[in-house]
Amino acid sequence: MAKQWAFYFDSSQCSGCKTCQIACKDKQDHAVGLRWRNVYEVAGGHWEAKGDSNWESGIESYNISMSCNHCEDPICMKNCPNGAIYKNEEGIVLIDADRCMGCKYCQWACPYGALHLNKQTGKMTKCDLCIDYLAEGKQPSCVAACPMRVLKVGELSELRSEFDDWENIYPLPSAHITKPSLVIKAKEAAKKEMNWKIINKEEVRDA
Repeated sequence: MAKQWAFYFDSSQCSGCKTCQIACKDKQDHAVGLRWRNVYEVAGGHWEAKGDSNWESGIESYNISMSCNHCEDPICMKNCPNGAIYKNEEGIVLIDADRCMGCKYCQWACPYGALHLNKQTGKMTKCDLCIDYLAEGKQPSCVAACPMRVLKVGELSELRSEFDDWENIYPLPSAHITKPSLVIKAKEAAKKEMNWKIINKEEVRDA
């Protein structure tokens, strides 16, 4: 494979504004409730003893902007019974709508919640990395819209050599499962055990 497109995300600087999410919906003209990108708000904390009888709370939070990671070993593709999911020559995972049955097997298999049923068409959908924009030399809509410039796209090996790569940030599963094409710079606190929880579950429940 000549190239593997990938996302880079700087979680340490993300403000959680969800502009990336809105830009994606606007570009794709999605119906209400259908989102290819979701922003997860994560918070955690612990208590530390200060002296003999005093305790001090430590609370931390961060955001994770997540869409399809165009995995090197996509489990969605393996679980599609009709061969509707494939990778192109640049590593972008795509769906052939003519072959898709809308059975949701891919959705159930994906550990990132990246696939979604379009109820209007009965077909599964997902981030296509704005493949039309890339062909024109432009940035994906989510990347171009980010006011904090914490989202980037590039070749996977180049991004990994240029930026930090933290694979075990909560709530992402272990990277060895599907080998996601994703490079993350994590907030230092996110690397600690702090009883992390997703605090906007109602917003991202479909993912």
